[in-house]
Amino acid sequence: MRVPFIKMHGLGNDFIMLDARNGKLPPIGGSVASALADRHTGIGCDQLILLEPSDIADFAMRIFNADGGEVESCGNASRAVALLHGSKALVETSGGTITVEPIGHGARVDMGKPRFNWDAIPLAYAMDTTAMPVGWDGLEQPSAVNVGNPHVIFFVEDCDRVPLERLGPEIENDPLFPERINVNVATILSRSEIQLRVWERGAGLTRACGTGACATAIAAMRKGMVEHEVRVNLPGGTLTVAWEDDHRIVMSGPATESFRGTFDWGDYA
Repeated sequence: MRVPFIKMHGLGNDFIMLDARNGKLPPIGGSVASALADRHTGIGCDQLILLEPSDIADFAMRIFNADGGEVESCGNASRAVALLHGSKALVETSGGTITVEPIGHGARVDMGKPRFNWDAIPLAYAMDTTAMPVGWDGLEQPSAVNVGNPHVIFFVEDCDRVPLERLGPEIENDPLFPERINVNVATILSRSEIQLRVWERGAGLTRACGTGACATAIAAMRKGMVEHEVRVNLPGGTLTVAWEDDHRIVMSGPATESFRGTFDWGDYA
């Protein structure tokens, strides 16, 4: 069985897009997703995105990280989906419904409202998520925000000097985070600009993370460190994040289609 795919990326965070909205595919699980994501023996990606019919939205988006784990939300993939769909749409994800809309060479995404309660992150036990009384090898008092998936954010003087390759997996898998965690290290450049690096749960160091940009911006806004609209610079490029008066998060940035192809399902199932 030959299956068509579309390869896309948002600021270098790359995806395999499988469109099953108008035709069924065989069941997709973690083993198929991780096999397709392998950059040596598969197509290669950070996330595999499966589009399916939805009873509550225009369509549904399922998201698998490169390790095969299914996750709730992906901001960069949401912009790619908007570009692929070609018009404004309500999209169902396991992290909640979002609204996507193509604009120019990218998209605007209404990511919904952030969650701050410790059990909504979730954490293993109750604590203040604005400045958590925990630390790992010099990274201390992070904030935690759930923007469809969970993030912990450390504000540091120079995020480029943090050994995130070493500390990222340690923090991601700490028992404090029962569903694991995305790890963000950020430097405030001004009231309107943030520098950010992200260790993504199940994917590792990434060139860009849309939900990480949203979570970091919201955490900084919550602390009064920046205005309610900021530019977030990542290794792959820049996103704009705004926290609207109705408390909804709006993210804007580019997305690109790289190429299209097909693969034999039996090679990966």
